[in-house]
Amino acid sequence: MNPLDLFDIGDSLTEDERMVQAAVARLVDERILPVIQKHFEEHTFPRDLVPEIAAQGLLGSSIEGYGCAGMNSVSYGLICQELERGDSGIRSFVSVQSSLVMYPIFAYGSEEQRQKYLPRMAPGELIGCFGLTEPHGGSDPGNMKTHAKRRGTDWVLNGAKMWITNAPIADLAIVWAKTEEGIRGFIVEKGTRGFAAPEIERKFSLRASATGALYLEDVVVPAENMLPGSTAGLKAPLSCLTQARYGITWGVIGAAQACLAQLLDYTQSRILFGRPLAANQAIQIRLAQMARGITGAQLMSLQLGRLKDAGKMRPAQVSLAKWNNCRMAIDVARDARDMLGGSGISAEYVPIRHALNLESVITYEGTETIHQLTIGRELTGINAF
Repeated sequence: MNPLDLFDIGDSLTEDERMVQAAVARLVDERILPVIQKHFEEHTFPRDLVPEIAAQGLLGSSIEGYGCAGMNSVSYGLICQELERGDSGIRSFVSVQSSLVMYPIFAYGSEEQRQKYLPRMAPGELIGCFGLTEPHGGSDPGNMKTHAKRRGTDWVLNGAKMWITNAPIADLAIVWAKTEEGIRGFIVEKGTRGFAAPEIERKFSLRASATGALYLEDVVVPAENMLPGSTAGLKAPLSCLTQARYGITWGVIGAAQACLAQLLDYTQSRILFGRPLAANQAIQIRLAQMARGITGAQLMSLQLGRLKDAGKMRPAQVSLAKWNNCRMAIDVARDARDMLGGSGISAEYVPIRHALNLESVITYEGTETIHQLTIGRELTGINAF
């Protein structure tokens, strides 16, 4: 029996899905885990790993054509799970590149935009970021201050975005801005006059991820860089968030599994009062609770993936899974840290790093409260936002 897969989820995967998971697991074990703690401590993103991540088809993995792998949604979920077993920062990089930059170009861009950007983003030659959240608040995107005004055939953008993953290393940004017709998406390239993407320093979470701000001061964007399919309103950017949130529901399972796996080894090798720590009832109960939470999350994400592949997934279902799975994962990480005793704050053990990262993951792409209210609206038909 696999203690990290009590309901034999692996047996319900297709051969292709198992091969994807195994390949990414090897990448994590051999290339990411040996270096990630150092990057976390030094607050650096391991950019040298990007070509290896891209070589396995992990960037834009669900997109058909344009040099992308064309995998199904369950495979993308398994990619996120294994990457976040390594670190949330690595999974965040892939999520943003895939779901928040390549996806909107694919779904809402022109054919010229797809041909120009996607074949270079899939191998990691170009890195992107997604600018929606603003300094005054992220949970109310309709209160957007960033605006775009026409000047001849061009657009002029002014505004600011905050807490933007990949911003300091991005070659392009998908920036959402208010126009006279409503909210539209724009591709803003690095080096454009008036555009800056400074890094946010002194973080205690996602330290192996490059996080920054976007500042736009009279940034001139040619008409051909507007996403033509991003019809006025929030539907387009929110659909991108749904894609990213789906990956998060899988990713946090990997973080929880990493904590439980290390804790199982520790409690069976740690001898207290003449017997292994794992021989205590209280310890076994807490381990069992972790396994219960992980198993429930696995079943939820797998069903969500099957629904997504069948074209039946609804945003409210993603909200329920994001809320449930993130809460499960952060509870597992915190409890694992506690059960390690004094060792729980040591860099030699993974729960403290995962716990710190999960403080961000449970907050971004919709806070817990936002998803609770989404489910409340689904149940009652009343919008309490």
